[in-house]
Amino acid sequence: MKKIISSPAAPLPVPLRMRRLRERAGDRLFRLFVMGFGGSVIVLAGAIFWQLIKTSHLAWQKFGLPFIWTSVWDPVNDVYGALPFIYGTVVSSAIALAIAVPLGLGSALFLAEMAPKRLSSALTFLIELLAAIPSVILGLMGIFILVPAVKAAEPFLIKTLGFLPFFRGTPYGVGMLTAGLILSIMILPYITTISRDVILSVPRSLKEGALALGATHWETVRLVILPFSRSAIFGAIFLALGRALGETMAVTMVIGNTPKISLSLLDPAYTMSAVLANEFAEATSDLHVHSLISIALILFCMTIVVNGLARLLIYQVNLKGAKQ
Repeated sequence: MKKIISSPAAPLPVPLRMRRLRERAGDRLFRLFVMGFGGSVIVLAGAIFWQLIKTSHLAWQKFGLPFIWTSVWDPVNDVYGALPFIYGTVVSSAIALAIAVPLGLGSALFLAEMAPKRLSSALTFLIELLAAIPSVILGLMGIFILVPAVKAAEPFLIKTLGFLPFFRGTPYGVGMLTAGLILSIMILPYITTISRDVILSVPRSLKEGALALGATHWETVRLVILPFSRSAIFGAIFLALGRALGETMAVTMVIGNTPKISLSLLDPAYTMSAVLANEFAEATSDLHVHSLISIALILFCMTIVVNGLARLLIYQVNLKGAKQ
């Protein structure tokens, strides 16, 4: 039996080898190019963080970490604390989420599952158009429409819910409740449109299988649609939260701009972005300017923490769904 000896592979022609080398070089160049874009985002965020630290050092040197939980804001005597603004930002955003999440998720389910196609398309267009309205226009709407309506409703709230500390005080019209309402209007399109698109992406076979097994429409929504799309819905909620934390003009026009902490939602308050918009151009002392930039640094850190928690929550939800 003859032994078969395999001959070495014939070398590739020179033009083919050169073309493959050029392709490899192009892939490397493309990878470096894309990595540069991704790295530029990190570099930009780091540069912003460093610049905020650099231009706020006077406030941290004078007040230290107690600046975060000090509630006195007195530009006349150069005494500053960020707690009223942190409180106003967190509470107004929480009110907005408490109102917008049920409305947005319910609207998304109606538009994706129950509304006729033409009606769903028309309403979706109008909701997306609401997201394009400038915040200053919504602020004017808040001043001329929302503030009088809230002022008219506040005596009823005080009379019926006055036993709660959240609904005590004087019916000003402007205040934390009004700011939460205007924020809920602003973030509602984000929650609704993203949730609707995600619900529409649920495979039709899953819904039809649940219905074929005898599930009702509500059971299909609860057991199939919502579990399938919950990670994206959480992402939409945190995206809306980031929008609410950084909103400036609309909130500035309706919150009352009073640096105090009050349990009552009817009292005027202040937010971090609002105080930056109102006082930065009028700050006279270096300590005042550095204190305002310190508030901007705290707001920047809050947004990073919120995005990190959102990523962690979405990861845990996806991990739990994979185990199930």
